[in-house]
Amino acid sequence: MMSTARPSKTVPRPGDVPPAVMRHTAASIEKSHKTRVAALGCILCHELAQHQNGDTYLHHVRSDQGLSQRASDFLVIPLCHEHHQGASGIHGLGTRMFYTRYQLTELDLLAMVIGRLEGEL
Repeated sequence: MMSTARPSKTVPRPGDVPPAVMRHTAASIEKSHKTRVAALGCILCHELAQHQNGDTYLHHVRSDQGLSQRASDFLVIPLCHEHHQGASGIHGLGTRMFYTRYQLTELDLLAMVIGRLEGEL
């Protein structure tokens, strides 16, 4: 006698998801986050009540890591060219002089980004 019971649906366990699928999902989540951050525009122009000229670039915050380590795509700050790589930017001035000029660290700017993103929800 054959059973007429339907086979039960199984819920995949974390180890059942192929690594390639997990990498793809993580990459799409990172890309989505970077797109949302870039859409904010230059966080420093916003803070200084300045009009942003030009495109927005994402600056990766490197906190407690070596230069050879890849920075997280979740720890990014949207900056205009001038505030990113220009003469008055974080790369142009260096982090110490940037702090001296604006009294803001990368982590201060990151906190502002997170606050603005939370305001979107």
